[in-house]
Amino acid sequence: MSTFHLSRRSVLAGTAAVAAVVSLPLIPGQAAAVTPAKGGYRWRNAVQGGTGFITGVLFHPSVRGLAYLRTDIGGAYRWDDRTDRWVALTDHLGWDDWNLLGVEAMAVDPAHPNRVYLSLGTYAQSWAGNGAVLRSEDRGATWKRTDLTVKLGANEDGRGCGERLLVDPRDSDTLWLGTRHDGLLKSTDRGATFEPVSFPTAPSATGQGITLLVAAGRSVYAGWGDSDGTSANLYRTADGTTWEAVPGQPAGTAAKVPVRAAYDRHTRELYVTYANAPGPNGQSDGSVHKLRTTNGKWTEVTPVKPGGATGDGGTDSFGYGGVAVDARHPGTVVVSTNNRWSLVDTLYRTTDGGRSWKSLRDKAVLDVSETPYLTFGADKPKFGWWIQAVGLDPYDSRHVVYGTGATLYGTRDLKHWAPQIRGVEEASIRQLISPPSGPAHLLSGSGDVGVMYHERLTASPSRGMASNPVFGTATGLSLAAAKPSYVVRAGWGDNGNGAFSNDGGKTWAPFKAQPDVAKTAPGPIATNADGSVLLWSFGTANPGYRSADNGATWGEVASFPKGATPLADPVDPSRFYAFDTTTGTLFASTDSGRTFTARATGLNSGDTEFQLVAAPGRSGDLWLSLKWNGLYRSTDGGATFTKVATCWASYTLGFGKAAEGASYPALYMVGSTETITAVYRSDDEAKSWVRVNDDRHQWGWIGATITGDPRVHGRVYIATNGRGVQYGEPVR
Repeated sequence: MSTFHLSRRSVLAGTAAVAAVVSLPLIPGQAAAVTPAKGGYRWRNAVQGGTGFITGVLFHPSVRGLAYLRTDIGGAYRWDDRTDRWVALTDHLGWDDWNLLGVEAMAVDPAHPNRVYLSLGTYAQSWAGNGAVLRSEDRGATWKRTDLTVKLGANEDGRGCGERLLVDPRDSDTLWLGTRHDGLLKSTDRGATFEPVSFPTAPSATGQGITLLVAAGRSVYAGWGDSDGTSANLYRTADGTTWEAVPGQPAGTAAKVPVRAAYDRHTRELYVTYANAPGPNGQSDGSVHKLRTTNGKWTEVTPVKPGGATGDGGTDSFGYGGVAVDARHPGTVVVSTNNRWSLVDTLYRTTDGGRSWKSLRDKAVLDVSETPYLTFGADKPKFGWWIQAVGLDPYDSRHVVYGTGATLYGTRDLKHWAPQIRGVEEASIRQLISPPSGPAHLLSGSGDVGVMYHERLTASPSRGMASNPVFGTATGLSLAAAKPSYVVRAGWGDNGNGAFSNDGGKTWAPFKAQPDVAKTAPGPIATNADGSVLLWSFGTANPGYRSADNGATWGEVASFPKGATPLADPVDPSRFYAFDTTTGTLFASTDSGRTFTARATGLNSGDTEFQLVAAPGRSGDLWLSLKWNGLYRSTDGGATFTKVATCWASYTLGFGKAAEGASYPALYMVGSTETITAVYRSDDEAKSWVRVNDDRHQWGWIGATITGDPRVHGRVYIATNGRGVQYGEPVR
C-alpha cells in the first residue's frame, strides 16, 4: 500500500565503495553542532496502527518470541515478546540517508541468535543513492554499516519477494546478498565487505534479478525474476562456489517468477510459490510447487489454479505469494494468494504436504477494533490484499501471521485474527493540523489512508479514516483559524474529492459540488479565517477555483497562480496568499480570493519545493521555507521578505504555543542551522534555535510538514515519509 515515490535528488549523499563501513547512529560527514534542548525530548508515534505494506516477517528459528519485520518505505522492526509490540530499528537513519528507510531484505543467524542483518535501499533509479547493509550483534540495538556500490529497490515491483539476504547454512561468517541489477554478492566477513560472484544468468533486464535466497539443508537456492517462463529461474549451490540450474523445475507463465520459498527440514522438501509477475501488482497467474531435495523430484501442489470464473462474469486471476512451513509438524505449510481482487486474497493451509488444502479465510473472524481504519469505510474489513509476507511461529504451530498492504494480521487458533501491529507505523504523512481547541489535538492527512482524527495520540483513531467520502490519499487539509470547528479536506476518492466538517474533523460531509477537474487532479485546499471562502488548487495545468457557499458552487480564479498551494491569512478573512514557484513570486488577494496580484518577486525562481506558512494570530506575518536557499520572513503580507540569518536551510516550518513569558508563538523547523539537518525549536522569533531531536530519532526524509501544538508548549508533530506521525515533548 505504500505507493508514495519520493524523488529527492537534492538531498542524496555521495555513494561509497563496498568496503566503506561506519558505525551508526552517526551520519557520515555530519556532526551535531547545535546544543540539544535542555533535558532532551521524548519521541513517540501518534498511533495509527500500521497503514503500510508489510513486505516481510521473519521468525527466528532458534529463539522463542523473537521475530523481525520489514517494510517498503518505513524501516525494520523487532518483536518484543515482553511488551507485545514491535520496536523500530532504523529510526537513526538521517536526512541524507532517506533512501535507506526501505528494507529490501532481512537475515538472521540460526547459530547466533543476537545477529541480524538488513539490506537497505528504497529505489534503484539513477536519482537514488546506493544501497547499504546493516549488521548487528545485539538484535538491532546498535548497528554497523557497509555502504554498497549497487542500488536496491525496496519500494519497487518485487518488494514482497525474498528474502534476498541469507546467512550461509554451512558458515555463519558467509552472507549472501541478491540484487536487482547486479547479480549475486557474497561476504565472508559477516557483511563487512561484499564481492560479486559468478552466477549463471545475464544481467537483469527488468530490475527483478534475484528474488529470493533460501537454505535447504547445506545447500543454498536462489530465485531469478527475469525468466521468460521457459528458461531456468531457480538455481542452487551445494559448495558455496558453483551455481547450477535446478533440474526439472516447473515452466510456463504460472511459474515464471519464483516469489518466495520455504524448506521443510523434516521431509527435506522445498516449497516455492510462483507468479507470472513479481507483484504486488500485476499478477494474474501463479502456482505452488515442491522439490524433494534428496532425489530432485518436483510435484505441483497448487491449492487453487487461477483462471476460473468468479460468478460475476469475471475471471479469478491472481498469483501466489507468501509461504511458511511448520517447524514442528512435517508437511504442514501455509501459502498465500496475491493480487486476488475479485474473490479476495486468502491463506491456504495443508497438513499433508500439499495433497489437500483448506482456506483459512473461509472461517476467519477478523477483529480490527484496535485499528478501526482497516474497514476503509466498509461494513467490515477484508481478509487482506498484497499478501506476500507469511510467517509461522516455529514454537507455536497455530500462531500464523501475514502482511497486507496496510497491516500484519495474526492468529493463535487459526480462526480468530487481529492486527499484530503495535509499534509499527508506516504512513507517509502529507498534512498536519493541531487545532487550538476541541477534543482532538491532531488531524493528519496521509498517503493511502486519507485523513484521521486523533482524539488520542496513544491509540488508533476510533473513527478510523475520515469517511463521507473516503479518500485513499489526502491532498489537502485546512482549518478556519477564527472558527476552528470548521475544517476542509481534499484527496483522491471514488465518491467525491472534497469534504467539510463542522465539528473539528470528527464527522464529515462531501461538498455538494466540485469542479470537473477535481476527480483527476485534486490538490491542496484552504479555507479563510472565518470559513466563508474556500480556495482549491488543481495542479499546474489548471486554474484555481473558489467557493463562497461551502462547496455548493465553484468559480474559476484566473489570476491564481496555477499549481500553487493556497494559504489563508489567520486573522483577516479577506486575505489569501500563494507562492508561484515558476517565477519565485508571492501573490496575495485582499478580496477574499477573487483576484490575486504579485507582490515580492525573485524568491528562488524555478524550484517546485517550498513551504509558505502564516504565524497564528497575526495578519500578514508570513514565513517562507526555500530549502537550502534558506528561510525568509515577511511582516507586510508578502510585499517584502527578509532572509533569516540564523539558519542556512529550511525545509518545513510550523508554530506552537509560546514559551512561558514569550509573546510570539514557538517556531518548529526541519532545517539546518550549521552542518546537520535536524528538528529545531525557537522561542524568540528565529533569533536562536535549539535542536529537539537526536541522532537516534531522525526518520530519514521529514521535509513534508511540521507543526507545534497550540495548547502545549514544546510539543511538536513531524510528518515522516514512512514512519507515520512522530511527536516529541520535552522531558520535564
